[in-house]
Amino acid sequence: MAILHPFKAWRPNPENVEEIACVPYDVVSVDEARSLAEGKPKSFLHVVRPEIDLPEGTDPHDDSVYTKGAENLNQFLSDGTLEQEDEEQIYVYQLIRNGRPQTGIFACVSVEDYDNEVILKHELTRPEKEDDRTRHILTQDAHAEPVMMTYKDDERTDELIEQTTRQEPIFNFTAPDGVLHKIWKAEQTEEFVEAFDEISNLYIADGHHRCKSASRAAAQKRKNNADHTGDEEYNFFPAVIFPMSNMNILAYNRAIHSIPNGFLDILKEKFKLTAGADPKPSKKGTISLYIDSKWYGMDLPLAQNPNSVEKLDVYRLQEYLLSPLLDITDPRRNDNISFVGGIRGTNELEKLVDSGEVDLTISMYPTSIEELVEVSDEGLLMPPKSTWFEPKLRSGLLVHTF
Repeated sequence: MAILHPFKAWRPNPENVEEIACVPYDVVSVDEARSLAEGKPKSFLHVVRPEIDLPEGTDPHDDSVYTKGAENLNQFLSDGTLEQEDEEQIYVYQLIRNGRPQTGIFACVSVEDYDNEVILKHELTRPEKEDDRTRHILTQDAHAEPVMMTYKDDERTDELIEQTTRQEPIFNFTAPDGVLHKIWKAEQTEEFVEAFDEISNLYIADGHHRCKSASRAAAQKRKNNADHTGDEEYNFFPAVIFPMSNMNILAYNRAIHSIPNGFLDILKEKFKLTAGADPKPSKKGTISLYIDSKWYGMDLPLAQNPNSVEKLDVYRLQEYLLSPLLDITDPRRNDNISFVGGIRGTNELEKLVDSGEVDLTISMYPTSIEELVEVSDEGLLMPPKSTWFEPKLRSGLLVHTF
């Protein structure tokens, strides 16, 4: 059963929250982060992207980056930018994008649950990214950003969430991207904890590297603590946990930088293409390709008796097109493929090709949350870049230190 752990969060004053709250570290480049934080000394990007405060060209894995991040966080904790709660709390966090609310529970979850596969994954992690996040955690003695998770809908937690949202929120602001963010303190702390005692699994939606890094950091802290009991705060890390029915997954599209001469003819020989297709595929099992300034629709082949991974559109694309026709066998490490979040729309896919930046873009049908959970339940892994979750959580709202 899943452990839900209340924590004494560090949080902004409501009047400062809009300046402090920022996008997650991994959705912006260094240059974008530097631009977003310009003129905003309280932006939490100074903690999660501390290289913006160092000379341009600084290696993001240089010791000075980790030290600067810790210095910036400690400054925020000491100068009143962030203030710590008097008591351990559980929160409810709601995001509203284009009129659609997404409401979940903001609390800590257990490293032990992650290690013992109560918290289930669906993606591989890369050692270099694990190393980076682990160093940030250990240097800062904090988990600066929450992970996004989901769970199978539960009537009791739904009721507790609904009761909490009847109160006045502690935060209520609209971010520059138009997403409304609200956070409430939950008065029914013990009831939330007890409700999660009946929930068998949590599923990582967004933040696999932060989960693995929390586990690695806890293992290091445990090793260095002769009096370890398991109750220390480093044994827990923050997450926002949404019911499955609340989750929204957008397409994660593909861009191919270089294709062979006559590639469109090759595709027409291998597959049935439909000219003038809608840029957005209308159903699972179909993709739209933009090549030579035209859209083509295509059905993806499907293996006989497929398992949950083999049913995925991203797997079928990889198996029947990217690997055999473009020699992209490992998309994580192949420089000929890039990934474009669905939030950017299909106009971005057209722009990439029409500008000559890439030769081909592929518009995907979104992976469903049910597919993600099915893969996770079977202990399998999705291909990389299978899901793009929107809206994104803001960082700097509730910070967990240990």
